[in-house]
Amino acid sequence: MNSDEIRQRYDRLAPWFDSIEGLLEGLMFRRLRKKLWSQVSGDHILEVGVGTGKNFGLYPTQARITAIDFSPNMLAQAARKRDRKHINVDLDLLDVQRLCYANNSFDTVIATFVFCSVPKPRKGLKEIHRVLKPGGQLLLLEHVISSNCILATLMNGINPLVVRLLGANINRDTVKNVQACGFRNIHIDPASSDMIKLIRAVK
Repeated sequence: MNSDEIRQRYDRLAPWFDSIEGLLEGLMFRRLRKKLWSQVSGDHILEVGVGTGKNFGLYPTQARITAIDFSPNMLAQAARKRDRKHINVDLDLLDVQRLCYANNSFDTVIATFVFCSVPKPRKGLKEIHRVLKPGGQLLLLEHVISSNCILATLMNGINPLVVRLLGANINRDTVKNVQACGFRNIHIDPASSDMIKLIRAVK
């Protein structure tokens, strides 16, 4: 599925996105988001896949933050939330596979549940590597394919249906993708589970 098709799905889901994920957010994801954002450092931060702005309340106050999304409707939701809550963030309509920023621009790039939806994840990760400063860090919270072979087979089998409905893949091996894109010192947080990973990598 290409970027335009996935974008259309997220554009349709945008008004209800927070409600759809509300239960999981409260039970699990919010805690993991806080843990990931506690590792952010540097003066200029890029959030990839800002969505409706779920991470706004976790932004560090001392940094300049730029946040992007490729869905106009999701970005519009984020803009309304930014204005309502007076969040200091620059919002850009961009695809992580084609970033317009200069090389070595950001101290930290962070994304939460994004690379399941990027059609060519390694292309997006290479773009992140390009715009990170030397020594800069990539922080990811991602759901990935299970290491259990039976469950992985099931996930691979139903993935085409999930992608058609939601635009998200449930069978990505994001750790392997990060390893293939020039990053070093790749660390998987012990708080990670079989299918939910907190990943830190350094350029």
